[in-house]
Amino acid sequence: MAYYYLLTPHAANIGLLDPARRWLFFSLTSDSSEILQHAYSALAVLQNEYYQIGKSTWPSAIDWTAAVTQTVVSGMLSTLTKSLNLVVPGITPSIRAAHENLISSVYDHIIAYHYEQDIMAIREEAFDDILWVVLGWIEAMNFARLHGSLHFPEAERNANASFPADIHAALATLPWRGQFWIPSFQGRAKSFWLLGAQGWDTDLCHGGMVWNPRLEPYKNAITNELYISASISMYQHFADASTVGRDPVHLQAAIEGYKWLVNSNMTNDAGLFVDGFHIDRRRHGNTECDVRDEMVYTYNQGVLLTGQRGLWEVTGSPSYLADGHDLIQAVIKATGWDLEATQPIDAVARPPKLPRWRGLGRSGILEDECDASGTCSQDSQTFKGIYFHHLDEFCRPLDGHGFKKHESFNMNSFNSIHAAHRSACQAYLGWIKHNALAALTSRDERGRFGMWWGAGLVGNHTYVFPQSDGIDHNAANTTDYRNRGTPQDDIWGRESRWLPGSRKRGKRPWPRDANDRGRGRTVETQVGGLAVLRAYWDISQSVSS
Repeated sequence: MAYYYLLTPHAANIGLLDPARRWLFFSLTSDSSEILQHAYSALAVLQNEYYQIGKSTWPSAIDWTAAVTQTVVSGMLSTLTKSLNLVVPGITPSIRAAHENLISSVYDHIIAYHYEQDIMAIREEAFDDILWVVLGWIEAMNFARLHGSLHFPEAERNANASFPADIHAALATLPWRGQFWIPSFQGRAKSFWLLGAQGWDTDLCHGGMVWNPRLEPYKNAITNELYISASISMYQHFADASTVGRDPVHLQAAIEGYKWLVNSNMTNDAGLFVDGFHIDRRRHGNTECDVRDEMVYTYNQGVLLTGQRGLWEVTGSPSYLADGHDLIQAVIKATGWDLEATQPIDAVARPPKLPRWRGLGRSGILEDECDASGTCSQDSQTFKGIYFHHLDEFCRPLDGHGFKKHESFNMNSFNSIHAAHRSACQAYLGWIKHNALAALTSRDERGRFGMWWGAGLVGNHTYVFPQSDGIDHNAANTTDYRNRGTPQDDIWGRESRWLPGSRKRGKRPWPRDANDRGRGRTVETQVGGLAVLRAYWDISQSVSS
């Protein structure tokens, strides 16, 4: 079924799009490999435009956004290795070799980045910067295992990945070459998890992760979500010679971290995570988290989804999945999307009027507060890609294989949870598709995605400023430090200041394209486009199977 949403009364503004982009809104189908083609094109542009082989990295990225880029690229490799047969089917040697060449060529970039990653610098950065590294190398490790199991299943017998002395045995049982890097990925993830875990503090607020040890104590959503998701991912996917099976320390960290976060009062009336808590130092001896920063960012709603999914897989407790779906639905509502009607709540207005701001977007399109005005920092340009990467992980089909060995396993109960999860994720597809299509319209002639996905729906209007974007940027108890940096005061700290990545690329003529304002199109915005397209493809495939 073609995508005819823009013919509905709530969005009859197809004429606002430039003709070259209108076709997107009538052609893309959820059962078509065209979605995968768009996702692959986003990956190709990412690597062609922003990755430099001579430097083995994305040099315009900063440490933590490069780690996120590596994570999303590794995830896309998992998607490709499962899906390439749908684009170029066949089992002939030449087709298999072509598939392998494509996968391995991108994987080589990941391996090279493993050596180029500035681990000495990251070790001295904030705890959230450290924990992004953990998730990245677990993602790469999972891809390597998946690719090997799918395409080199005969090598499963060679558990030690050793070279057999007999040439015939070697040809028959040698694992895929990429699996030899798994111990290196494990080592990086383990060392950075141990570094990141040092941020857990019980002296203040009865627990929780501190964000940045060089500032006044601040326990924010993202660092705690990363700690939960990294910890449960370590428990699920990590094992080496020093651990017999899974390490219970990781599981305990994830459970305790989750319990602290959900009891911390860090969500607002809309069910969204606010940024975090300070400790009021004006009260002598105070150790409570009692000064809440109400700023809301998209990525604070996403990273926890991986943790919730992992905690369900390990414990079987359906409350983790229920919490995750509640959070997803709160986000969707805050973009101005009606899940039941499968359309935006508000009509698209003609420029220069913008649709109503709903808390995390407008007209059903996910948006950070800096998007429409083109004032996003390098940090904020990464946020939407992070959200969709973790939404993709959360909505994978449920697998009860790990529970069947438990005496308390109940197949009827599992089937009920499985059906409810699948049905909910299927209901999200209309919204995901809406965002994927909007993201596609933000591309320029070189295939580079912009930051503001909704620009095309409002005529690519460039004269939007913070004073006219419909958002209260001076709301009480909000500090947009991810775009403006931390203030030097008693709350954040007077001795030092934290600043985000660059907000601008220098002086240029006023652009005609809304997504050429500010930092313009970057490696971070390209990752965002890749992540939403991958999520649309993966989830559409999983709910239809």
